Amino acid sequence: MTADLHVHTRASDGLFTPEEAAAQALRAGLSLVAITDHDTAANTEEFNTVCENAGIKSVNGIEISAYVGDVKIHTLGYGFDLGSAVFRDFLKELREGSFERTGAILCKLGGCGVHISFAEAAAERQSDQTPVHAMHIARAAVKKGYASDPIKFYMTYMMYGKPAFVNICRPTPEKAIQVINSAGGTAVIAHPGRIDLGKTELYSLIARLARESLGGIEAVYSAHTEIQTAYFREIAREFGLLVTGGSDTHFSGGARRVGSPVFHPSEALLQRLKIC
Repeated sequence: MTADLHVHTRASDGLFTPEEAAAQALRAGLSLVAITDHDTAANTEEFNTVCENAGIKSVNGIEISAYVGDVKIHTLGYGFDLGSAVFRDFLKELREGSFERTGAILCKLGGCGVHISFAEAAAERQSDQTPVHAMHIARAAVKKGYASDPIKFYMTYMMYGKPAFVNICRPTPEKAIQVINSAGGTAVIAHPGRIDLGKTELYSLIARLARESLGGIEAVYSAHTEIQTAYFREIAREFGLLVTGGSDTHFSGGARRVGSPVFHPSEALLQRLKIC
């Protein structure tokens, strides 16, 4: 079985509809796929239905934009109950937090001479039930002529160390793990090779989160080198964590593509995700 457990749609900062994401998975010959939108599961039920009709297995997924201080420790969740009251309350908290954060970002952008209203940024979302993401602000900026490319705009103004960086209302990875586990899911550290920590600090973080009932680590990832993949597989063995894998694809035609790198989920992972 081949799988991609890290794909984004228009519900967060991706450009795929659920149908397009499923079509990409079919084109890649995948047997199992998960969409993992940031801080929302708005497209999950529709995606699951599309996959079932297409003969592809899917699993509920999410990527929670968790932080420790200013360091991203994004946390993936799989196999959770969408109807969980704890999970739904958490999603509401994330959505409302995104509104507060967006207001602060827009205020800082205004000080840089970039004038975007909340309504203009929020209009870039798929629906009013999803959070406002930094990329929505960046796309609104492009429409208003402040930049030619949303990623370049983000890197110029909103990433860490830039003038409009704001990091309020972000959960910790411990909180993300707690909520995912409470909803019957499995929590996984996303793309550990991208976490901005030294090797010793990162090892200590993973060890600490393993004690907090972390379930897995995304060792197989589109931006990991072979050495990084092997290292994180070894870390997973040491702490008894499941290995997951994903492309982190947001749109077609970019550097990442659905189904790459090739990932074969273990029997233990399939059992945990209740994939027959």
